[in-house]
Parts: sequence; C-alpha cells; structure tokens
Amino acid sequence: MKTVHVIGAGLAGSEAAYTLARLGLEVRLYEMRPSRMTPAHRTGEFAELVCSNSLGGEGETNAKGLLQAEMRSAGSLVLWAADRHRVPAGGALAVEREEFSSEITQALERHPKVKVLRQEVVALPEEGVVVLATGPLTAEALAQRLQELLGPHFLSFYDAAAPVVLGESINHEVVYRAGRYGQSADYLNCPLTEEEYRRFYEVLTQARRHTPHDWERLEFFEGCMPIEELARRGYDTPRFGPMKPVGLPDPRTGKEPYAVVQLRAEDPQGRMWSLVGFQTGLKWGDQKLVVQSIPGLEKAEIVRYGVMHRNTYLCAPRLVAPTLQFRQHPRLLVAGVLVGVEGYLESAATGFLAGLNAARLALGLSPTVPPEESMLGGLVRYLAHANPENFQPMNANWGLVPPLEGGKKAERRARMYRRGLEAFRVWLEGALAPFEAFVG
Repeated sequence: MKTVHVIGAGLAGSEAAYTLARLGLEVRLYEMRPSRMTPAHRTGEFAELVCSNSLGGEGETNAKGLLQAEMRSAGSLVLWAADRHRVPAGGALAVEREEFSSEITQALERHPKVKVLRQEVVALPEEGVVVLATGPLTAEALAQRLQELLGPHFLSFYDAAAPVVLGESINHEVVYRAGRYGQSADYLNCPLTEEEYRRFYEVLTQARRHTPHDWERLEFFEGCMPIEELARRGYDTPRFGPMKPVGLPDPRTGKEPYAVVQLRAEDPQGRMWSLVGFQTGLKWGDQKLVVQSIPGLEKAEIVRYGVMHRNTYLCAPRLVAPTLQFRQHPRLLVAGVLVGVEGYLESAATGFLAGLNAARLALGLSPTVPPEESMLGGLVRYLAHANPENFQPMNANWGLVPPLEGGKKAERRARMYRRGLEAFRVWLEGALAPFEAFVG
C-alpha cells in the first residue's frame, strides 16, 4: 500500500496517524517539535495540551459526551489515553496532561506502521494522500504555501468570534425576525428599552476580561473590536455600532427600540445563532451574564463562547467537503483546529475521520461521512455547509444534530445521545468493513 503522510502530531494528527496504522497503512508522521517549537508548546510530546486539561463534559445529556462515546466506539487512541490518565473533574473528562501526552507519543513511536519524522514541513508532499493537522499555530512557511494553494479563502492568524446560542433557547415572544429597513428578514432582533440598555451596559462594563497568554496577544482591528472595548469608549458607542436600532421597528409597538442585539443564523436549519458584532474576550462565566442580560436571551444556552486570540484556520465552507477532503484537491485532507473546529475532543474526532478517509482513498475506496444524527457527522456537515461569510470555529453542541420533540430537555438529549450513538456504530461497522483483517 502507498504511504500516507500526516503533518502535525497534535491531537488531530496523532489520531489520524493511529487510525491509519491501525487500518494497516504505512504512515509518515511529521512533527517539527522539539527542533522547532511554537510559542505555545513546552515539549516535543505528541498531543500536548497547551491550555485546559479537560476533554469536556460526560454523560447522555452532554453533546461532548456523545462525541466521546462515538470516539470510544471507533477505538480512539486519544480517548484510550484519556481514560487511562483521567483525574477527578466532576462531570468532565480531564487528564493528567504529561502522562496523557507521553502515552500517545510512545504508542505512535513504537507502532511498526508509523515512521516519525521530527522535521518541519515547508511544502506539501507532491504525491500520495496527505492529512494536514498543523493546528492553530501552523508554521509560517507552510501557512504561506497553503495560502498560495488555496487562495484568499485561507483565513489567517486572528480569531475574533462572538458567542453562539442554541436556537431553541431563544424567547420568540420577545425576539422578532426582521431585516433593516424592511430588507430580507434573515436576522432575529432582541429589542432593548432605555432601562434595559442601562442594565446591560452595567453588566458588560463590569465583566472580567480574559488575560491572554503572551503568544496570543494581538492588536484589535477596528472591524473586529470586542464589544467590551466598544463599551469602554462610551455609553452610547455600542448603541451607535452593532446595537444600532435604526430601521428595525418592533412589530409589537411599531417603534424603533432604544437598542437592538441582532442574531445571525450559523447553520441552514437555524439551530444556532450568533450575536452580530459581539466578538469578545470576556471570561466565559461573565459572557453568560452579559448574554443573558439581553431581553429574549434570559435563558439562552451558549453553545460556543466568544474568543479573541491568535488562530490559523480555514474557511471550511468554501474549501472542504464533509469527508474532510479539499474540494479542489481531493488527495489532501485536513483535520483539527486548522479545519475550523474548536476543542481537544473535536480535533481528535476530525483526526479520526481524516485518517479513516485517507485509508479508504489509499485503497481506492470512496470516502465516507458519519450519519447526521451522530455528533461527528453533524460537526463535519457544519464545517462544509456553514455560512462562509462569517465562519468561525465550532465545537460539539446539540445544535449540530437534528432535534427531537417531546419531553423535558434532559430527556430529549438523552434520546438524541442514544439515537446518535446507535447510528454512528452502524455506520462505523460498514466504514471499517474493508479493513476487518487489520482491525482488532
């Protein structure tokens, strides 16, 4: 069989390489550390966790819990190592980070199908199947080559994201659908009275900001100014900026509100909505207080928090198919933060799918996509079909999969969990069938 190249040995690359090797493919795994370090990493170990040591919440009512279960079903190296080196963390799966990374490094370095090359990749291999998993701190030389290959749709270097809320948690008795000056009614609008704006402003200006690491410090562009920075410029600054109510009369009163927060759909089904102009670097607990101080969002469930930090990622909807192949370059696959996911678990999961599809391509088989009811299937469909104009990285959440009706929220999500896991297992059996001589 032809050798498959995997570039980057973070969580996505490690999972991709292990999946390929487990399926009987020869793998060349490239990692530039420790000969060349990034500003964030401290070691040369694979799958190093540079921020939190948590892989997310567990259980049948947790979206990440479903993704964890899917990955365990798939024989994930990352989940195996996490379970071996977990530490108490309440309802979350957290690990002892050094032991976790060391376990993954040793498993790959000792695998007879994996050849580890400790070198920087400055250009893509010209032949064979390639999995790109170089992460949010992709080295400059390779980033430049990618930009030359992919054109202006390669997003570079700064991630300015607003919070995203679950559509079913929005109060539609308060929020109304309208476009400015009667134009296309693609937005949801949260109206604020003068008193409600005053309370919102107080919460916003008292909220605590995230203190960035040295490696993620940046100067804000005027076009992506954090909402908290706008508020510090003056009481009315947000109201004359992203919260401008002009042309958006409330249908209940026929008058323009004092201020408006607009929501833009994040997916074609309208399951998730982002707050327009609300990119933020606030601490997550404080973000929740700010969002829930907005009329109509008092019970909003935040499925992705806003961030302001250095991050290299692709505009996946313009470039990538649900199989994680580049549409114009099908021998190239991409996984992890570079493809537009957020989180350790999500990176590993896309690494698994990229590895599986790279193996199928190497055998001359068609790539495959998990069912939409599964969390991984929902995630890669989002990457491929999200709104490309305002694309931001996404993590696992219930807005990615088709909803179920009836019963309390916890009951519905437990049923979605069971439905998704069963669908994933059925798909997985078929996807792995050509490799059954290798998979044990």
